[in-house]
Amino acid sequence: MNSPALRTGLVILLAIAAIALYSSIFIVQQTQYALVLRFGAVQSALREPGPYFKVPLIDTVTYFDKRVLDLDLPVQTILSADRQNLEVDAFTRYRIVDPLKFYQAVGSLELARQRLASFTNSVMRNVLASASRDAIVRTERSELMQRIQEDVNRQAQNLGIEMIDVRLTRVDLPAANSQAVYQRMRTEREREAADLRANGQQLAQTIRAKAEREATVIRAEANRRAEELRGQGDADRNRILAEAFGQDPDFFAFYRSLQAYETGLKSGETRLVLSPNSDFFRYFNDPSGRSNGAQAPARPAQPAPAQ
Repeated sequence: MNSPALRTGLVILLAIAAIALYSSIFIVQQTQYALVLRFGAVQSALREPGPYFKVPLIDTVTYFDKRVLDLDLPVQTILSADRQNLEVDAFTRYRIVDPLKFYQAVGSLELARQRLASFTNSVMRNVLASASRDAIVRTERSELMQRIQEDVNRQAQNLGIEMIDVRLTRVDLPAANSQAVYQRMRTEREREAADLRANGQQLAQTIRAKAEREATVIRAEANRRAEELRGQGDADRNRILAEAFGQDPDFFAFYRSLQAYETGLKSGETRLVLSPNSDFFRYFNDPSGRSNGAQAPARPAQPAPAQ
């Protein structure tokens, strides 16, 4: 009778021991910090991963993420140094570097996010209020974000947090001002475009007038040169004709008559009323060119001037 009761007692003791052993072991992951708390007081802060022991039913374990975390800030309106209202959208990246200080300062991640948002918004207002709109939007944006990160990081160190990055994702004018600014920019661009077109038209007219003047000069010079060459050609032709006439007057008279036949007897509407015995047809009546029974060949007129 004692033997079954003993076995039952041993089983119960073993079960209790197993439960106690299971509840006293906990594991810290590579991405975690752990704090062992006893009645709210911190007993140990664990940074390295691995299995650890705690007192069952007395100690509790709180875990914190050691990875980089992000915080998306709400859009806020900021007044720049040149009195321009700007809508700024930003986000931050941070990580917990001291779990004990973090727990003592804020206790939870939700409260830490609220404190960080408050720090960042305050610092952002102070830094951006000292810069102009153009500096915030274009020229000094990187330097301003670096200043914001450094100022927020100094305050976040009291929470056991390190700021990794602060970024301004969007900086815009309020919707009420955007249309007016857009219209002013459009007017300025239209004025610049009109100035460029006017300057281009003036330059085009200048170039066109210069080109026309040069073309007139070139044409005048070409006409003058052409007249000179034409006069020289006519002189050479008359000289050659005179030389040919002096060498054989009869052949020259015959040649000139053939040219007259070719010109005067072309097909067309022109009509000639001449006698067959006229001097014009003397080579038709007599191959030697004698007209109307004359004894000597007719002397042709001197060569006509060039047409």
